[in-house]
Amino acid sequence: MSDLSAPGTVRMATAQGRWVLLTAVLGSGMAMLDSTVVNVALPRIGTDLHTSLATLQWTVNAYLLTLAALLLLGGALGDRYGRRRIFLVGMVWFAASSLLCGLAPNAAVLLTARALQGVGGALLTPGSLALIQAVFHSDERARAVGAWSGLGGVATAAGPFLGGWLVDGPGWRWVFFLNVPVAAVCVPLAARHVPETRAPTTHGRFDVRGAVLGAMALGAVTYALIAAPGRGTAPDVLLAALGGVLLAVAFLRVERRDPDPMLPPWLFGLRQFTAINAVTVCVYAAFGGFFFLTVLYLQVGAGFSALFAGTALLPTTVLMLLLSSRSGELAQRTGPRIPLTLGPLVCATGMLLMTRAGTDASYRTDVLPAVTVLGLGMALLVAPLTATVLASVDVTHAGLASGVNNAAARASGLLAVAALPLLAGMGPETYHSATAFAAGYRRSLFLCATLLIAGAALAWFTLRSRTPDLGGPETARQSEAQGRQQSAARDEEKAVRAEEGATQGRSDEFQGRADEVQGRTDEVQGRAAEDQGQHCRPQCAYHCGVSAPPLDPGTPSSAPPRTSGD
Repeated sequence: MSDLSAPGTVRMATAQGRWVLLTAVLGSGMAMLDSTVVNVALPRIGTDLHTSLATLQWTVNAYLLTLAALLLLGGALGDRYGRRRIFLVGMVWFAASSLLCGLAPNAAVLLTARALQGVGGALLTPGSLALIQAVFHSDERARAVGAWSGLGGVATAAGPFLGGWLVDGPGWRWVFFLNVPVAAVCVPLAARHVPETRAPTTHGRFDVRGAVLGAMALGAVTYALIAAPGRGTAPDVLLAALGGVLLAVAFLRVERRDPDPMLPPWLFGLRQFTAINAVTVCVYAAFGGFFFLTVLYLQVGAGFSALFAGTALLPTTVLMLLLSSRSGELAQRTGPRIPLTLGPLVCATGMLLMTRAGTDASYRTDVLPAVTVLGLGMALLVAPLTATVLASVDVTHAGLASGVNNAAARASGLLAVAALPLLAGMGPETYHSATAFAAGYRRSLFLCATLLIAGAALAWFTLRSRTPDLGGPETARQSEAQGRQQSAARDEEKAVRAEEGATQGRSDEFQGRADEVQGRTDEVQGRAAEDQGQHCRPQCAYHCGVSAPPLDPGTPSSAPPRTSGD
């Protein structure tokens, strides 16, 4: 351990740099593999455990529920207690819960293990990219993130194929067992080669109350949506729906009053940030519902094998890998409004093309054209979406904005998986009948396309069309001016505090002035980020883009202090 280079000095060409990169890729690749291979295994899980469609929905959503609710908390834990430590805890937790999934004798144990797996994912997912950001030298950080992104994209592309092979071969349980040897390799590598890093500016307490309320609200609403097709308006279903709404209101109140909230309300005072997150919710709700039902339908309705069904969706990931960086460059020239309007519309076209795939579907004529068009649309929108999220806030809050956007995407996918079968008229046993499932699947495709069209309309009417300025003399002058404003504000705050110490009797007045100064500083930063073009270029264009927008760790920061008037 003593021969490790200091954090922030590691080079890609060194042995330590290669080990750190491999560790990060294995960690993120394990989480991404799990999110893609489990969908392929769902029909076989349902057959072996004799479950209904509702249980298959919970197999996906139990994981997404804890992951979405705890993702922001997981990143904060890494900043406070050490990114390597939390990464290792997440890796071991994820592997142990995966083992429990594979050994599950019944659906109840499987669903419990999947929820535990989501907790491990929430600790593991933010830490993978944060390790690279903190460990590598600033000159090589972008290159390291690019390598991490590309290798992670390969893992994402291989996931459905690997999942199908495992399901058709040794069985669906090996989809979960696969994570155990990966963790057995990754844990000693991280312990030996990755230096520990923390964010020195972290302070305050963790928003555990907000995380618990958020998870309970999502869980209650999800239960009501999944149970409704089989139980209708039963008292427990209505109670869960009402309780979910009340818990959501309580969550918003807690976040508004908490001095260190998990979801800072001030973020949504930024018009561009609010708009792009609304687009994200529409788009990733459609993606979540589509991929969940399509892999099921190709096996149950069209009669594809698990291997064939998993491989059938491969063009979407391959096209994203090949074209996302180019679409990001296009967005820099045209601005985000056009690609974020056209992308969802192209995706909607691809989903509508899938309505031609009946129970006797041909892959070459029915499925391949649809998933190709869908992949082109996803390649067009994922990178610009991420860039717009990061550009909508001050650079120092890029990591926070990215985490909120990623959590919003996963939560919308969770709710879509719960709600689509209900809205499409699918009962608990629908997936046992190819004809009934085909009819419900076709209706769900129209619903997903409607969500994408809504996302396109939101992008067109709410996003600015000017090109983000990521460099050049004007940006430099704006950044310099902002720096002078921030420096002056800090000097004024110091003066106020010094005067407060000298004149104790006027402490309350001066504290108010200090808070006012800090408020002006935050206002300057917000205007500079939103109106003057200070933007953050995403270093990862497509990794994780299928299930959620790419994460960007940014720089550790906390929300602006609350003013005395709040």
